[in-house]
Amino acid sequence: MLEVRNIDTFYGEYQAINGVSLKVNEGELNVLFGPNGHGKSTLLKTICGLLTPTAGEINLDGKRINGLGTHKIVSLGLVYIAEDKHLFPEMTVEENLRIGAYNTRRLKNKNMQYIFDLFPQLLERRNQVASTLSGGEGRMLAIGRGLMPSPTFLAIDEPSLGLSPFLRMEVFKAISEINRKGTTILLVEQSVAEAIETSDFMTFNRTYLMENGQIVFSGSKEDLIANDHVKEVFLGISD
Repeated sequence: MLEVRNIDTFYGEYQAINGVSLKVNEGELNVLFGPNGHGKSTLLKTICGLLTPTAGEINLDGKRINGLGTHKIVSLGLVYIAEDKHLFPEMTVEENLRIGAYNTRRLKNKNMQYIFDLFPQLLERRNQVASTLSGGEGRMLAIGRGLMPSPTFLAIDEPSLGLSPFLRMEVFKAISEINRKGTTILLVEQSVAEAIETSDFMTFNRTYLMENGQIVFSGSKEDLIANDHVKEVFLGISD
């Protein structure tokens, strides 16, 4: 469904992404891990059209999308949910959700009910302004707004950032349910250890590890956890 082939992305003269390739098939939930500042968010921004690669190509359902505007990429079914949420703080929960349905107005009530079923906390706070939400509720609202345009593919950047262990699990469970309902997902996370914690309810089809702007590992979650470099650097385990 999504195929990234040998892309390079620069910030000015600094190369943030160097020859990156990855693939996410329809219905999969794939996870991209890596330390902060090593290119994960840059990759998602490049995929969704906020940044333009200088080399390589990005295809969605066989259609080349690099070079298209972000609004056009959204209309093709790919939605990016940023790490910093980008909520409208003085608008209510419901108003924030409705803004997300700008290109699917006829489905907005159906989609909103789906989101309230997924996140009952948001239903309780539907008339509350976004600036008064907790960190976990704000993250739920950002994910909910990303679902309003009926995406077929979600690119989600570090949804567990700054959350308590309980709320982190709640968010991961919701993402797993979204995937189970048929939405393809590329999820960016920093912590490999948190992937282990989600093993009981979250199935990853493939994991990727990014360091210094390059993909240095791809394989199953089990292979990732068993990798000597991952065990030593990310899990603090040495033989």
